[in-house]
Amino acid sequence: MLKFQEKLTNSFYAFLSLPATAMGFALSIQIAALSWILSTQYGLDIHDVGLVWAAGPLAGIIGQVVIGVISDKVWFWNGRRRPFIIIGGVLASLMLLALPNIGVIKETMGVDGILGIAIVVALTLDLAINVSFNPTRSIIADVTPEGKPRTKGYTWMQTVSGTFGVMAYFLGAVANNYILIYTGVVVVFLFSVIPPFFIKEPRELGHPENSSASEIDNSLKEKTNEGSLLNMLRIIEPLWGFLLYAVYAMTIRLSGIPPIPNHIFEIIALIITVLLIGKALVKKEISTSNEENGVIGFQKVLAAHSFTWIGAQTMFIYMYAYVKDKIPGLDNDALGNVVNWSFFTINLIAAIIPVFILLPLAARYGRVKVHATSIAFMAAGYLGIFLLGHSPAMIYSMMAIVGIGWAATISLPFAIMSQKVPQTRMGLYMGLFNLSVVLPQLVASLGVGELISNSADKSITFLVCAVTVAFSAIAWYLVKEPADKMATGNASGGSH
Repeated sequence: MLKFQEKLTNSFYAFLSLPATAMGFALSIQIAALSWILSTQYGLDIHDVGLVWAAGPLAGIIGQVVIGVISDKVWFWNGRRRPFIIIGGVLASLMLLALPNIGVIKETMGVDGILGIAIVVALTLDLAINVSFNPTRSIIADVTPEGKPRTKGYTWMQTVSGTFGVMAYFLGAVANNYILIYTGVVVVFLFSVIPPFFIKEPRELGHPENSSASEIDNSLKEKTNEGSLLNMLRIIEPLWGFLLYAVYAMTIRLSGIPPIPNHIFEIIALIITVLLIGKALVKKEISTSNEENGVIGFQKVLAAHSFTWIGAQTMFIYMYAYVKDKIPGLDNDALGNVVNWSFFTINLIAAIIPVFILLPLAARYGRVKVHATSIAFMAAGYLGIFLLGHSPAMIYSMMAIVGIGWAATISLPFAIMSQKVPQTRMGLYMGLFNLSVVLPQLVASLGVGELISNSADKSITFLVCAVTVAFSAIAWYLVKEPADKMATGNASGGSH
């Protein structure tokens, strides 16, 4: 183990953040360039762009859960998370090369239609990102003690990743998206391949001394196979409504089968979602360390986190349609610049405040309360865009407020969630936690996409964002602050 890891120095936290930064940079490129390329270069309409974006959440469902389960149990290349970080990083960098060359790939393969190729490229890119994303986040929990050190790990992750996200959107705005993409190829490759060889992973996970982790884990093993499909479905009960809608909507879109009239299925899925999320939020968490209490705490996090991502994904996918509608007369390059500067603003705030503001506030007032308040600011920013966002300057101003919630969204929930679940099954739970991201993303890609596409006034984009994120803020206030458990042994949290 290198000295900076043993001492948990700030330089180690920054270095530990680089693999997650690589995947975040790839995702930033996808956000900045995918909708722009598909709509301006290949002429796809909003409906088809939403379908292409739906490929990503599907990759997340497969990639993060499966890789999470596998990475908990394997050990090769002298690591548990290392192999998947490297493989996913190499594949992601290759798919970034393919992103601006979809037309070339189409001509080379001699196929008709660009949509199918775009879906394959987007799906492969997102699958590569998701192969690595779970391990890049799980490894932070693996090598940091619970409590403040782990919260610091995830806030540093967001600060470093957010800084490079800012650079991505700045580069796309002042240069162009093609330079951004080719720069990303190099950054993603280097940051995902080199750092894992200098981070020593624990050979065994978990602290036998920490009864809260071990007792939950043992109880789960006694009752059912943790990695079984039925048990995973039981754990993600608050997300069943999202899951039902995702299966239905993708089946309709890909098969061409006429949808059920009068939006009956959508209404049923919404009722199921509200009931199950309400059920999860009203359950009381207790202080004992048993399996059922661990699941209750985890389900509350799923319920609260899910609606944040309907709003966030709606913003990312349909921002360009909103700007095009509300600021007419922009050419394709100007439209892309406004979108890039908007995302630059949100990521600039998200890069600055996690370590310098959110971390000390979380230490004083609690992670859950700070996160819930940050999400409330995010909802207020979305409402501001809905009401006032008719100029680039006003959009950027409101995006700065949205950035407060965005900074919290991609840092604090990982620290909160990781202390409600068994350390030995971090990959599994990190993958299941990701379902509270990708299933709502499918709702945004498919259901919200249809709503926006059929609406003459694209302001509805940010009304959806404001309402869903406001609900998420309320839900987060009902989540119990996880108790810090004292870590024993070395800083990596296990034997080597």
